[in-house]
Amino acid sequence: MIVKTYSVTAKDAVTRYSPAAVVAVSREVMLGDPEQYVSTSYVERQNLSLRIGSGRFTRLTNGLSNKLDNHIAAVALYVAHYNLCRTHEALRTTPAKAIGVADRAWSIARLVDAALAVAPLLPTETPPDRRRKFTVIEGGRA
Repeated sequence: MIVKTYSVTAKDAVTRYSPAAVVAVSREVMLGDPEQYVSTSYVERQNLSLRIGSGRFTRLTNGLSNKLDNHIAAVALYVAHYNLCRTHEALRTTPAKAIGVADRAWSIARLVDAALAVAPLLPTETPPDRRRKFTVIEGGRA
């Protein structure tokens, strides 16, 4: 495996779309005998599907998450939909049904019900230094 280390670049408009400079390259030996054929094409295809299917991974978007918990939940929901609900063209079924995890394709309603069943009931408390305090201003007609 070849591991490349990149330099940190400025985030100005000139270098935003330019690749960073490679400062170090190292090689690591990967050992093992996988049972199935392994290719980076599978990983690259999954990364592309995730980037296209979820707007949170596109460049310069406003669909980002301000909290890591929200980002994790959005990615988990996308992956669950991809595997349980979406019928794939090559498989002609969902991946979960193809490998025997699910007996049939899930509907969106079933996915939402399952997601809400494990969701916390109350929001998590943010630290006091990050909490925004709002003040109600009394005004209007007397």
